[in-house]
Amino acid sequence: MQSRKRATLYTLGHSRHSVDAFIELLKQKHIERVIDVRGQPYSRHNPQFNRERLSGSLKAEGIGYTWSGKYLSGRPREERFCGPRGEILWDRLGERPEFHTALDLLAAKAQSFRLALVCAEEDPMRCHRRFLLTPPLMQRGLEILHLRGDGRMEPESALLEREVSADACGQRDLFE
Repeated sequence: MQSRKRATLYTLGHSRHSVDAFIELLKQKHIERVIDVRGQPYSRHNPQFNRERLSGSLKAEGIGYTWSGKYLSGRPREERFCGPRGEILWDRLGERPEFHTALDLLAAKAQSFRLALVCAEEDPMRCHRRFLLTPPLMQRGLEILHLRGDGRMEPESALLEREVSADACGQRDLFE
């Protein structure tokens, strides 16, 4: 019996890149389809990443585009997902059946295609791609690689190690 290779899913924040630089990053990793997980895929400051323009730019380069922000966004529109101070209730957001259905579909597509989850935030340590989407995708057996704006790859395992190190450095010795 042959073991199946673990599927890889990339994440990337468009930040303030030019669309050409953004597409070059995708091409470096042979990304076949972008899964846009922004709830509101528009920007006054970076109009090159508005949904329709981005989709057209990617299509011209042979890269597919799917907007999945309705189910995978980190900015819910419903008040039931926000706490009393306006903070997002991540646990509640991650309990929605449609959220899990979308993740299952994403995990299945990652078995056949090189996909990149795309949002606006370049740093995965500060984006919902990592703290809302990555844990359940890893539970579904996917390897998560974060493509940084400078072309570096950061595996999720490295970010987890960095978090553990930061937590350890912040702890005080009981005997001080």
